[in-house]
Amino acid sequence: MSKTATPPANPVDTFWTIRLATTKEALEANNFEVSMAENLADAARIFLQDILPASGAKTVSFGGSMSIGKSGVPEALRAMDSIELLDTMNYKLPAAEMYELRRQALLVDMFLTSTNALTVDGKLVNLDMIGNRVGGINFGPRKVVLFVGRNKVVDSVEDGMRRIKEFSAPTNAIRLAKKTPCTKVAECMDCKSPDRICNVWTITEKAFPAKRIHVVLINEDTGL
Repeated sequence: MSKTATPPANPVDTFWTIRLATTKEALEANNFEVSMAENLADAARIFLQDILPASGAKTVSFGGSMSIGKSGVPEALRAMDSIELLDTMNYKLPAAEMYELRRQALLVDMFLTSTNALTVDGKLVNLDMIGNRVGGINFGPRKVVLFVGRNKVVDSVEDGMRRIKEFSAPTNAIRLAKKTPCTKVAECMDCKSPDRICNVWTITEKAFPAKRIHVVLINEDTGL
């Protein structure tokens, strides 16, 4: 008599383990460096114990990212005497000072952020308000590290753009208390509001130079 296979303890996590492995292969084929993390705490450990020491980075900064903010990494970096931190996550700063820090952050050794969407064939899809986050991802900082939750993985660039317009942008506008129509109706209205956060699209098909962008794939939902 044949034995019945024992089902995995968590089929959802098993599904994502398989899907993220496929995405990892695609990213590496597109010249990205990739690490796999079981959860956000594991991503922080990988960054602090492995990625940061190996990089030799002396100056570090951020692009807006809920995942980075919740990971504990900013607090750890603030406590390091060996790191000069351009802290663009200090939201107590005046707007003009914050803007200048974001400009300076484009020349740091290491830039930490996330992506709005990641295709299973290894492309980054992003939509930004100011442009500092997508600017830092694509040029300037010597090394970029992205914390990417499994909820950001989509089938295609078109699916990524749809996800951003239908979910990421409205929820981020709500989170940031922006005065835009999407915060009232929970969908993009292609508005002309001064508070509009949907201004700069980028699609990053390959990392250049190779391995400049390090993607930490996280096997749990994190970020918007």
